[in-house]
Amino acid sequence: MIQTSRSIATLRRSSGSACLLRRVSFSTSSARLSYEDTVGNLKIGTHTRVIFQGFTGRQATANAQESLAWGTNIVGGVTPGRDGMHPVLKELPVFPTVRAAVEQLKPDATGIYVAAHQAAAAIEEAIEAEIPLIVAVAEHIPVHQMLKIHSMLKSQSKCRLVGANAPGIISAIGRCRIGFQPLPAFTPGHVGIVAKSGTLSYETVASLTRAGLGQSLCIGMGGDIVAGTDFVDALSVFEHDAQTYGIIIVGEVGGRAEEEAAEWITEYRKRASQPKPIAALVAGKVVKPDYVMGHSGAWAGRGEKSAEQKYQLLQDAGAVMVSHPAKFGEVMLGLLATSTKDRKNGPAALPSIQRRHYHMSRPRPGSQISQRRTLHFQAGQAADLLSRHGISTTRDATAEEIPQVVSVTIDRSGRSPCFLVCPTLDTDPKSIPFDFRDGPTAEAIAKVLEHLRIDRTASIALSAAQHLLSVLHKIFMEYEGVAIEVQIAIAADTGDLLVFAPQFTFDDAAFKSCGRHPKLHALRDVSPSVIDPMELAAEADGIVYVKLGPQDTNDPEFQSYNIGTLVNGAGLAMNTVDALLLPPHHARATNFLDTGGKATSETVKKSFALLLADERVKVIFVNIFGGLTLGDMIARGILLAFQELGLEERGMPVVVRIRGTNEAEGQRILAESGLKIFAFDGFEEAAAKCVELARG
Repeated sequence: MIQTSRSIATLRRSSGSACLLRRVSFSTSSARLSYEDTVGNLKIGTHTRVIFQGFTGRQATANAQESLAWGTNIVGGVTPGRDGMHPVLKELPVFPTVRAAVEQLKPDATGIYVAAHQAAAAIEEAIEAEIPLIVAVAEHIPVHQMLKIHSMLKSQSKCRLVGANAPGIISAIGRCRIGFQPLPAFTPGHVGIVAKSGTLSYETVASLTRAGLGQSLCIGMGGDIVAGTDFVDALSVFEHDAQTYGIIIVGEVGGRAEEEAAEWITEYRKRASQPKPIAALVAGKVVKPDYVMGHSGAWAGRGEKSAEQKYQLLQDAGAVMVSHPAKFGEVMLGLLATSTKDRKNGPAALPSIQRRHYHMSRPRPGSQISQRRTLHFQAGQAADLLSRHGISTTRDATAEEIPQVVSVTIDRSGRSPCFLVCPTLDTDPKSIPFDFRDGPTAEAIAKVLEHLRIDRTASIALSAAQHLLSVLHKIFMEYEGVAIEVQIAIAADTGDLLVFAPQFTFDDAAFKSCGRHPKLHALRDVSPSVIDPMELAAEADGIVYVKLGPQDTNDPEFQSYNIGTLVNGAGLAMNTVDALLLPPHHARATNFLDTGGKATSETVKKSFALLLADERVKVIFVNIFGGLTLGDMIARGILLAFQELGLEERGMPVVVRIRGTNEAEGQRILAESGLKIFAFDGFEEAAAKCVELARG
């Protein structure tokens, strides 16, 4: 694990305090303590006065209509250059600035419904106006813009951020939605949910509702590298929330949030006389190394645990683990039934809710944002960039010269840049964070050198190392890096600093969302030896497609990978692959495929074409749980694939599970098509049919 110099309980609080010492607080009003003290702002409900930024846009308007009908207390919104009443929601005012809206409406929360290239500025405007809760749903806001925002948030104690790249936050008890969650799935109840993945959170909610349970508060952590609200923040709210009797955590590969949640659960179970039951899931057990699995934060960095290791940590801490979110309902029902909580105030006091099936039919506009990946430089390209900044790469170190690793990357827990340092190749890295706006202090640089054991006695190497750290930081900032890493060693014969094996990764959202660094991103190596041509072709359609398993026909396991998966949402796509591999199925998917937020019927057809191009595929499994993605659109895409790709003529069986938004219409379209499609409501039944068909 990554070593930190402070415990989980004090890491963020102390880093926030340091920021307050360095600069005048960003907040114009008196600070209470720090950003950590804003977690109470997550307690939304009927009392919460909500505004929208980007209020008159198509997506925001449709979302506001739904939320108002559900009971959300929306009081107005903001569109730059507009002043007056909303053209559709005529009873609600529109203001040209957030400051003007705050002065007139006194909001408790804002939902930001603008595209990625506008989102950071909108968040900053909300912070400046000191709105207590800021919810950002857009995907692919450049990570350096988010790091700047977190630097701002650490210097104040008024605003709490949810997101970005999150479905939002919703109180089923308080009838308050700020986000794009599928409302028909939600029922007032007493289970709190925090999730990285939107689609997996919808599956979780639906499972609870079908089991006769409801939800209290559901918080979307989101899948970005840096989250405004993480698992520990949400858990601290659930612990003290009298309306929450049970807790569910939905994690995935990437970062340390699940590890920190496990540490929190361990301490919580020690201090609480009657701890609330906790169930959890971790998606991404079956991932391709060094690939970003849909979400920009869905990759394990140096020193971070795998999904399997996170699963074990949570289980060891006392969480009851499940393999698929459809199982949460029955599991939580059992946990609450056996809980030692006072029955007068506990699970027995749950409102009487019949276990039910439901259909979600309210249409939503599609997302404007598509899935992205990071830009990774090969060693030669990275060496060229170092050379342009005055650093020449050298020969590799010998084993006796003890190679070390140093990088400038992102401390996800500290929500800031950091130096990540390994004194040997087989030791856990140490994170030494620094403020995004201030840059590394002399103290931080000294800590890096001390951990690398480069001190005043190695004067030649010391000066070179200090210069190297400065250059790595400069490249990280100038080109919006995600991880700027090199290996170093001290030459045994001369005492010089050796610099070799550079690996640079940059945030391509900076280019694709905002058009920055075009020359840098033009250097991307797209040769077949680096990226599979089919995976590259998928990107153009907003599809994230990753082949899994061996590609060599002579590999003895080649034929065992035989189920093609077509899924909406990165989290659900990862978990689909995981659940197929686990008991009772013991099957292997040929791929990870997330249709992306911009999915259309044409996108679905193109997804089928990708799967059909893989000779290993014996059956195609379409697994959909729609929020923004519409069930009827998916069904029409399946029909289009049958018509234009000749699926019946090929004899390719297709198993379909469509839940969520417009599911009834989607199921009707398939039922009336006359096509041989195996349709199921439940995941386990659908997966079992896939295995049966794949094995012939």
